[in-house]
Amino acid sequence: MFSSRLPRDFQTNRLTQALDAERRAGTPILDLTISNPTAAGFQYPPEIVHAFDDPRCLRYEPTPAGLPAARAAIAQYYAARGVKVEPEHLLLTASTSEAYAYLFKLLADPGDQVLVPRPSYPLFDCLAAMESVELCPYPLSYHGRWSMDLDALAARITDRTRAVILVNPNNPTGSFLKQTELQRLAPFCAERRIALISDEVFSDYAFENDPERVTTLARVEECLAFSMSGLSKIAGLPQMKLGWIVTSGPAPLRTQALERLEWISDTYLSVGTPVQHAAARLLAAGETVQKQIRERARGNLQFARQELAGTSASLLEAEGGWYGIVQIPRVRTEEEWTLELLAKCQVLVQPGFFYDFESEAFVVVSLLAEPRDFQAGLQRLARFLRA
Repeated sequence: MFSSRLPRDFQTNRLTQALDAERRAGTPILDLTISNPTAAGFQYPPEIVHAFDDPRCLRYEPTPAGLPAARAAIAQYYAARGVKVEPEHLLLTASTSEAYAYLFKLLADPGDQVLVPRPSYPLFDCLAAMESVELCPYPLSYHGRWSMDLDALAARITDRTRAVILVNPNNPTGSFLKQTELQRLAPFCAERRIALISDEVFSDYAFENDPERVTTLARVEECLAFSMSGLSKIAGLPQMKLGWIVTSGPAPLRTQALERLEWISDTYLSVGTPVQHAAARLLAAGETVQKQIRERARGNLQFARQELAGTSASLLEAEGGWYGIVQIPRVRTEEEWTLELLAKCQVLVQPGFFYDFESEAFVVVSLLAEPRDFQAGLQRLARFLRA
């Protein structure tokens, strides 16, 4: 009696079952999978709480695209990064997950196809299934650094393809889109009337400067493009539930897309009034948290690189983001690796297949973990590898 868009099996995987058993037994676990910055020991400025001390929060003003003041604050966020975004080209959502849902509704009919990078964000399958959209993966290749395989991407285009998704920088590879890749991709999509969707939630977390890097598609003019971000990552505030879509591209297509997105948003009106009024102050206060996250991610990545040197594992190069990828020997499956690390070392990591890696064996570690826990976890991992 339930929709076929939902999973048929809600049974938890073996790693989750093993973790639950360890926790029930009271085993202390070094969690190297943490993705919630509010639980990672960062110092949050009190201005975040005071940002909601605003009597306007008591007045409901249903505005499908978002309150003008909130959109102006987000436009200023881009301006501070040298990118001009018109507030009228912004539409607010409660999250980037909701933004994906809106864009799938906008661009695709049931059974249409969207291309997604592989490896990448593990929730794509769920988001697409709930919109009756078919996903087709295109590969990211690694040869000392990650890059898009544009020829493989082109070979996967069909007459049902409606959009190409970029995660920029990618989660978990930490790789950014490059100018040379965009110069090929944008006209390719324009010619075929395919939209680009760019998830840019980690764009502020680059480890080094690189002039070849594309930080946002908000400047794209050749094809219809959508850039998404939100407070969850850029301010370390996942609980505030404020995301957005920047629409760019040829003016006629952009106007049509914005009209339709606003109609979709008007059906749900999910973004809370208080967070919209607080947006400017939250973005400003979030800079403090963002700086802490960047420093910790760089430090943890450097420690991992040093600790794994001389072992049978290697740390893949990353340009940014919150995650590190460790390539480990293929002497056992990723599932076996993660289960053994949990049982024998009390270290929790994620297997590469959670992110749809094409081959084994990889594990993914979070660079958000507090340095003491991260260092202890990497030391145990290194000892296990040497043994």
